[in-house]
Amino acid sequence: MLNLSLVLRVQTSRPLATVATAAAVKTKPKVAKQRDKPKPLITCGRTQYNLTQHERADAKFGTLALASKGWLHNKSKGDHFILNASVSGNQLQQEMKSVTDFLDSGQVGKLHPKLLENLQNELGINMLTGIQVKGLPIVHGDSHTLIAAETGCGKTLTYMLPILDRLLQREITERSFNTPRALILTPGRELATQIAQVAEKLSQGTDLKVKTLLGGSTKQLMMNPEFQEVDVLVATLGALSKLVTTGIYRMEQVRHVVLDEADTLLDDSFTDKLTYFLRRFPFHMVQKQDVRTVGTQLVLASATMPTNTREILERVIDVDTIQEVVSPHLHHLMPHVTQKFLRMSKADRPGNLLTLVKQDLAKRRPIIVFSNKSATSDFVAIFLNNSGVNCLNLNGDMLMKIRLGRFDQFQSGHCDVLSTTDVGSRGLDTTRARHVVNFDFPLHISDYIHRCGRIGRVGNTDKSLVSNFISSRREIDVVQRIEHAARTGGLLPDVNANIANIIKKRFMAEIKAAGMEVPPQAQEEAF
Repeated sequence: MLNLSLVLRVQTSRPLATVATAAAVKTKPKVAKQRDKPKPLITCGRTQYNLTQHERADAKFGTLALASKGWLHNKSKGDHFILNASVSGNQLQQEMKSVTDFLDSGQVGKLHPKLLENLQNELGINMLTGIQVKGLPIVHGDSHTLIAAETGCGKTLTYMLPILDRLLQREITERSFNTPRALILTPGRELATQIAQVAEKLSQGTDLKVKTLLGGSTKQLMMNPEFQEVDVLVATLGALSKLVTTGIYRMEQVRHVVLDEADTLLDDSFTDKLTYFLRRFPFHMVQKQDVRTVGTQLVLASATMPTNTREILERVIDVDTIQEVVSPHLHHLMPHVTQKFLRMSKADRPGNLLTLVKQDLAKRRPIIVFSNKSATSDFVAIFLNNSGVNCLNLNGDMLMKIRLGRFDQFQSGHCDVLSTTDVGSRGLDTTRARHVVNFDFPLHISDYIHRCGRIGRVGNTDKSLVSNFISSRREIDVVQRIEHAARTGGLLPDVNANIANIIKKRFMAEIKAAGMEVPPQAQEEAF
């Protein structure tokens, strides 16, 4: 059952990492305490704000002394604080379970041998994360599923492996061109390409056919359509909805629908188009026991969820039939990634960025630089390239033919510096990256979570770092809320991934403050 309060309030706090040695056991307790100094959780430019253990978890925002509280003053420029990693990558890997042990437990029955072979040989995966161990049996059972977990923990494989296995189990009585049996919707082209590559590697040596459908060439496909057999279709919502409306693609045989990065697809900017599209699928038939009925399974996967998720999904499905697979670390700061917050003026940001980038390149550490706007992303790329640094640029305002392949160049190692907007923060498997720089600090905590998730991903045990440039009052407000969560060990506050809805609410508040009447339509749309 979909309990939105559970998704948005995971109250599990992270245990502090402790160090115990054989020498400490043999010595007296007093000596052991002196030697085993706890690793600082927070290190600050002003040492009085250093923190070695979490403060009370029930402390309300504004009641604790924060290092960033004085940052509103101009004299604070040059100050900093660091959220130190409390867990190593190796410790996280020790929590994983081997594929062999998982299969021996009998939770999913017998998977297709070719899928298992490709899992280990093509993808190099022999260990499963906690979210995969919990989610694989539920998705394999054809239940509607919500996978809500931190970035980089393997959500794609959690739904992909069981869906491909179910497709191989079902006999195909009749094949039709452009009629997929599994549909995976994504908000971005780079993510769609990445997911399709995973599906292709898993299905090698089988009869399954994978197709990718991206935006940017929709008109050409409508004028000169391609017709071919397809089992798994990975597509962006805008491109697919047009081709389905014109009858080039047909959806009557789809038995699995996945919304990858569901938080973005459930944003108000997508909602109307998405709900209209999803109403064509018989999600209600999945719960019926009659073997003659054929329903469609719905799977949602994301690291953050909008607060109005339930209201949106009620338009297309009985939300009480959705089973949750929720990570205990959902909406928490990543414990294995060091995060630096640097107070500086806007004029100092380019010089500081160039210094960090050159340090990383000297150590062969790939770096991703995030900006809030495409124009700033363009500036960063031009500035770095003019400074002798080979930098790729990727943002949503680029033409499709220019944008295509940019992320692959970074992933393949042709370039170690990527300047991007939040286009590059959603779901992309940036396992090469070791350092994220927020040239523009995100104004929404959900964006900060996704950007941090580009490093410290599953399979990467190297030390990772996030550097945040803090310059404006609005940025400082977000930083203070993040620091408060770090000091209490609690949830990050206000993790609402529905950015369009947040902007709408702010606009309504400004209208009310001006004494103007709020339009009735706006009142209905803002949850």
